Amino acid sequence: MAITRSWLVLGAAVACSATLSRPPQLSASPQRSESASQTPTYGVGRAPTAAELSAIDIDVAPDGKGLPPGRGTAAAGKDVYTRRCETCHGPTGKEGPQDVLVGGQGSLNTPSPQKTVGSYWPYATTLWDYIRRAMPFDHPGTLTADEIYAATAYVLFMNGVVGDHDELNPQTLPQVQMPNRSGFVADPRPDIPVKRKP
Repeated sequence: MAITRSWLVLGAAVACSATLSRPPQLSASPQRSESASQTPTYGVGRAPTAAELSAIDIDVAPDGKGLPPGRGTAAAGKDVYTRRCETCHGPTGKEGPQDVLVGGQGSLNTPSPQKTVGSYWPYATTLWDYIRRAMPFDHPGTLTADEIYAATAYVLFMNGVVGDHDELNPQTLPQVQMPNRSGFVADPRPDIPVKRKP
């Protein structure tokens, strides 16, 4: 009798455990359509609005697609750099304490490569994109488009890539030829489409 009771208790525990380990069978609420919900199985979420998508759709491609209106020169960018960038990158972009931005050209094939904007970065457009998204480090996203064009121009000027009064804007920025632009190789994986260089 004691053995039978033990088996019954064990069987009940196993059945209970199996029931608890199964996820609940939820269905989308009948008033929500699949197009209005990102996760119709659980009835939560919704598709983002055009305005919400626009607010986060800020990427800039190497060919300049996505650059907003604006303009700036290195002459104007010196002030932006001094106010918003110098604390982290130093007065000439070489001192730090954060990433060194200037110098290192010709060092990538040496025992002591120095990766900077001037020595390593392949596209001026993606530098603009990075500054907009991530800089200044303590207040990212607070620079205006004109300030970003100017700061980009100043960093490029310090690296000898553009002149002091060369205007960067959505048309001219993609035309800037970075020193290491051809220093990258195509992705050899067969499932990655071949991209032609701009």
